[in-house]
Amino acid sequence: MKRTLPERAAAAFNLPADLLAGLPKIEVTGLRETLIENHRGILRFGAEEVVVGGGTVNLVLRGDGFILRAMNARELRLEGLLFGIDIQY
Repeated sequence: MKRTLPERAAAAFNLPADLLAGLPKIEVTGLRETLIENHRGILRFGAEEVVVGGGTVNLVLRGDGFILRAMNARELRLEGLLFGIDIQY
């Protein structure tokens, strides 16, 4: 099977291929803290639903009591009870 350029670069530098392809990386700590790296901004924000742009996909976070703790061009940190994450292509 022939690998794509991002896959070969990821293997060479020991990085996740998704990150090089421009997709977001999601890290959930417990049920109350969510870190999203490589995001493209918040598209919709509410206490029970947050939609985050992720390049070719959008992330829909469902939960309760979401609070934006920190955000910069590279990462986004949310606090609140997380029920689930849907990926919209």
